[in-house]
Amino acid sequence: MSKKHDSVLPHALPIPVFNKLFGKRVVLASASPRRKEILNTYGLNPEIVPSTFEENLSKDDFPNIYEYPVSTATEKAVEVYERLVQEQPDNAPDLVIAADTIVLTRPTPPTSDVAHSLLPHTYPEVLEKPGTKEDNYRMLLDLNGQQCEVVTGVSIVYPILTAPGFQIKSLDERSIVQFSDNPKHLLEAYVDSGEGIDRAGGFAVQGLGGLLIAKIDGDFWNVVGFPAASFFKFLDLLIEEEEEFLDI
Repeated sequence: MSKKHDSVLPHALPIPVFNKLFGKRVVLASASPRRKEILNTYGLNPEIVPSTFEENLSKDDFPNIYEYPVSTATEKAVEVYERLVQEQPDNAPDLVIAADTIVLTRPTPPTSDVAHSLLPHTYPEVLEKPGTKEDNYRMLLDLNGQQCEVVTGVSIVYPILTAPGFQIKSLDERSIVQFSDNPKHLLEAYVDSGEGIDRAGGFAVQGLGGLLIAKIDGDFWNVVGFPAASFFKFLDLLIEEEEEFLDI
């Protein structure tokens, strides 16, 4: 018999959310090492079962673009939950966690005295992951001295007694990233490092990309890829309000 996976690490704070998760099968539906590291930092050590969902939802189907990463996270979480229940019915997960992070353009006021609410309304553009260094450089030139908004959608799936047998709960977290007015030689050096390739927005704030950033308004870890503080507060709220949460 294989050793049972311990989802709560010894350094986790002795608070209700970790007491509830102790001994539970917790799964992260992601291969992202950054999300795993963030959860580990706070004491949660989920099993890693990457989702096979293709992440092919059309952004045009979302009049509210903030619903897009939440829907992608939901699809990933449900896919993993249903797969594990089918493959291991006697060891179904107690909690599946999935996340999706996008980076959006954000108009920057011409002066600090101009509020965002006074700017002309524009639909934010999703900044995709650059596939080449040329794309990365163009993206960083557009962001240079400007702001972008990082949005992470988080969805969880857990079992309940009524059909369809599971419940979905979601949240989204938003952070504003202000880029410094960086000299071109710094942008070029960063692009040449290759760190920004295949990263949403073309930068990694926790790495060399931090040199490009003036400040962050909101959760730093959300910009990295997972809003840990909001997530654990969210679980605390579910423990208080949902009788079946983690008790099936």
